[in-house]
Amino acid sequence: MRILVVEDDAAIRQGVVDLLESEGYETHEAADGDDGLEAAVLGAFDLVLLDLILPGKSGFAVLEGVRAARPTLPVICLTARGEEDDRVRGLKLGADDYIVKPFSARELLARVEAVLRRSAERPADVARVEVAGAIVDLNRCEVLLPDGGRVDLSERERELLRYLVQNAGRAISRDELLSNVWRVDPRGVETRTIDMHVARLREKLRDDKAAPRVIVTVRGKGYMFARPGSKRGKGG
Repeated sequence: MRILVVEDDAAIRQGVVDLLESEGYETHEAADGDDGLEAAVLGAFDLVLLDLILPGKSGFAVLEGVRAARPTLPVICLTARGEEDDRVRGLKLGADDYIVKPFSARELLARVEAVLRRSAERPADVARVEVAGAIVDLNRCEVLLPDGGRVDLSERERELLRYLVQNAGRAISRDELLSNVWRVDPRGVETRTIDMHVARLREKLRDDKAAPRVIVTVRGKGYMFARPGSKRGKGG
């Protein structure tokens, strides 16, 4: 397992690196937000340990960048900030866990092991997918159509499509989409916005809105990205 440690305090960074390597993990270090984001996006890591107070890009900005480029990469925030607002903000931005300094070696290792164990069950990340002859480049937020045309996707459309593709063949409820794509508590939230985003995606993917074959509606359950050859859901 390869772990990226993004921490500007050299002593803390070295202590974390030594601890992880003593447990058999391979590590890479970054001392500021700019280098940390570049390494997280481009490197082959299994986990990022991310301080929130960094020179250059803040830890929150790094977390947002990682989630946009590599939504399934696990991130644990390491910070001296113990305020509830900061913890909530980090978790809403997609942090998998949050450790407040000072922390013990046992606590850090236990949380690392727990997050890595959970992440093993995550769907694989997706960068490109072929849809009815079109090529969807999720990193570039664009659809390359069979006739040579190009259609841009919004950030939200890209993340919605990515989540559906990662879970292809499974009906995804609107509540699950609100929690994992919009990252909001679905209780009491109007879900019409999901239906509108799905309608726009279908239009951009040239998916027949009267009889969709790519993003299908599973009546009483939600939406599903249909695997090639799968049957169309009911309800449009």
